[in-house]
Amino acid sequence: MLRCGMVSRVALLLLAGLASAGTAIGQDKPDAPTPKAPPSASQTRPASDQNPATSSDPTVQPDDNPKRILGIIPNFQTKNDQPVAYEPMSAKEKYVLAWHQTVDISAHFGNLFQAAIQQADNGQPHYGQGWGAFASRFGAEEGDQATSAFFIFGFLPHVLHQDPRYFRQGKGSIWYRIHYAATRTVISRKDTGDPTFNTPQVLGQLFQQSISTAYYPAQDRSASAVFQNWGTNLAYNSAYNVLKEFYPDFLRIVFHRHKERSAGAPSN
Repeated sequence: MLRCGMVSRVALLLLAGLASAGTAIGQDKPDAPTPKAPPSASQTRPASDQNPATSSDPTVQPDDNPKRILGIIPNFQTKNDQPVAYEPMSAKEKYVLAWHQTVDISAHFGNLFQAAIQQADNGQPHYGQGWGAFASRFGAEEGDQATSAFFIFGFLPHVLHQDPRYFRQGKGSIWYRIHYAATRTVISRKDTGDPTFNTPQVLGQLFQQSISTAYYPAQDRSASAVFQNWGTNLAYNSAYNVLKEFYPDFLRIVFHRHKERSAGAPSN
């Protein structure tokens, strides 16, 4: 899939910018909060504790994860990893997240872009060329988006009682965070907060690829194609996690430098 390569390249570019910043990532980071046992679903908590952005607890830091990366790529499922503020998602919230991943306007633009790239370089050539082939490519991208969101963020997390969100570390060495982010493709957490195998991601991607054989060209409806695309999508997800892990740092470094240049510029 081209999607994997595109996000991987974006992630590598951002990481290169972060590496050139030296120790900037490691500075100005808060101390890790003292871990606490995750609250039960029936435990009542003050409203200020339920929203880290408005909490009065000094150990709870504001969530600085933008809802879109580069203003385009959806990033609704990323949260800062703060055990003291952890709240499990309800079943309704999981399906709402899946719905947003499916219908968000940026997802549709992304699918159009993917279809245009495939059309330009004749990706999956069995579609052919022309407007009909472009519509088929776009429709396939839309189908992949809807089915993967349903399984990965909604249905499987609901029935398996797992949390589909990505919990960003935001601290530690660059290589530690890269390793952490990449391995979240196969490691997730239960609704209780305990780590577990990321069945929604791994199995959900396989379900999505299996369903896609219903609308892919007949020549691409083989078991080998299903497993090849499944592996590619899992690799894409690891690259996407790395991008989500470092993007707030990238923004902080870029805007901090911009502010320094603005402050140092001579006034007219």
